[in-house]
Amino acid sequence: MNNNGKQISTLIAIGVIVLAAIFGGLTLSRNLGKSTKTVNRESALNTLEKMVKRIEPITGTPTKGTVEYSDEDTTFQELPELSNESIVVPETGSNYAEIFASSEKTGSGRDGFLREMAAKYNSEGIEVNGSPASVRLRTVASGQQVDYVASGKYIPDGVSPSNDLFIKMMDAKGVNVTEISNSIVENYAGIAMPKKVYNNIKEQYGSVDVQTIAQATADDFITMGYTNPFSSAAGMNFLVTLLDSYDSGSILSDKAAEGFSTFQANIPFVSMTTGQMRKAAERGTFDAFVSEYQTYRSDSALSQKYVFVPYGYPHNNPLVSVNEEQDKQAILKSFADYCRANGDKLAKEDGFGQTPEGYTPMSYDYSGDDLIAAQKLYKENKDQDPIICVFVADVSGSMDGEPLNMLKASLINSMQYINVDNYIGLVSYSDDVTIELEADKFDMSQQSLFKGTVESLSANGNTATFDAVCVAMDMVEKKLAEVGDAKPMVFVLSDGETNTGYELGDISGVVSGLKIPVYTICYNGDIAAMEELSNINEGVNINADTDDVTYQLRQLFNAGL
Repeated sequence: MNNNGKQISTLIAIGVIVLAAIFGGLTLSRNLGKSTKTVNRESALNTLEKMVKRIEPITGTPTKGTVEYSDEDTTFQELPELSNESIVVPETGSNYAEIFASSEKTGSGRDGFLREMAAKYNSEGIEVNGSPASVRLRTVASGQQVDYVASGKYIPDGVSPSNDLFIKMMDAKGVNVTEISNSIVENYAGIAMPKKVYNNIKEQYGSVDVQTIAQATADDFITMGYTNPFSSAAGMNFLVTLLDSYDSGSILSDKAAEGFSTFQANIPFVSMTTGQMRKAAERGTFDAFVSEYQTYRSDSALSQKYVFVPYGYPHNNPLVSVNEEQDKQAILKSFADYCRANGDKLAKEDGFGQTPEGYTPMSYDYSGDDLIAAQKLYKENKDQDPIICVFVADVSGSMDGEPLNMLKASLINSMQYINVDNYIGLVSYSDDVTIELEADKFDMSQQSLFKGTVESLSANGNTATFDAVCVAMDMVEKKLAEVGDAKPMVFVLSDGETNTGYELGDISGVVSGLKIPVYTICYNGDIAAMEELSNINEGVNINADTDDVTYQLRQLFNAGL
């Protein structure tokens, strides 16, 4: 990819900036009877109002566009080209097999079991088909493995997701799979919670399992977090287990959907990554969150202070071939045998291979079609309240040409992943801030205006990112006052650092006071500032390569919109 291409991906910085500091000035009489949270929010709103008046946003004229609907699967076009950076262990000769494997076993330290085993295997000179064999190991998330292989974008020789659920989904999507090993290393999924929270649930509900944890969440007794079921094995496993707990053997029933909706109503957000979820838990956002047992056992702080409640299907880390060539399958079989014969000591050191106390296997074996339908059910039922979202698009001079074209294409492509009951608005900015489209329900009319207005954007001038975020937050707040119960969020798309208007320090207090999540995708810009902005209210910051932007938006919208 050339530098010009990288600038394109520079393109999207999804970042939301909820606004500035909480000023005093409230008299004692005005504060009487009001909680600190209420006072802070009122202060933040007052400060925001003053900032927006100073900014003086321009009101644009929306342009209608033609919305085209198609049942065509766009996964192939959205997936990024795989770079060499995803290769964690390279092959050592021409006689090799390539494997996609999930991150909890291809990372570093105690997350590096398969990575270490692959390096050792490659150094042994083990012969397969008469010559030394090796493996090429890539880190690819479990859900993304399905997308690459099923779409035909990139097909390795073998895949090793965290559990069998994703193998079943590949099979349901028409991928021919051949089992090499039903388990390279054993692991489990569960819900981690502080001992005090565990004891409180047990005292209140009599026991602690997925059903009582879900009920405690629905009752607003605790706040729980889980990961995106489209990409995360722990998240997908939890979704299926939760649906099954409401109607055993029938995860697609109305009863299961109703139970899930009740539970989901009190979920603040679905985490894009386990890292985001862990940080939120450390800040006290979650009382309980999903985790791999291997992660729990490897982290002394977790294992000493938290209780692990196992659920669902085992994370057996299977290895299957998606290449029908016998020579490739022979190498995969050789590697799997090597891991099983030589990996026990390392697996235990890394936290694998032990069954958590209280684990009860799932009693029903769902098909791949059921699992895909469960993801759709999640998408359709995850929000009882609508979402109010304003997109903030950078149209400064550095975006002129291909970067802006890519921004437009990414936003237009992502429209298909936004539920029609949500309220969507659009702001653009350079030196000035323009309200391009007021937030309104994303029906056919609003989709037409959104698409046409995005297509009409042009670039010039400086970069007033935080001014634009202030305006977007003001739009969100005004719509919240009109709609009532709704979930707010802001997305910022930018390729450059702020060089005019407010700075992050000017608005961070307001962002904190208003509690609006900030989502940022940033490349070649002020990544540290964007990450800090996202962290204020448990948003996500993604430093994306150009080719990755569209796919990352798809994942974000499936989880959030």
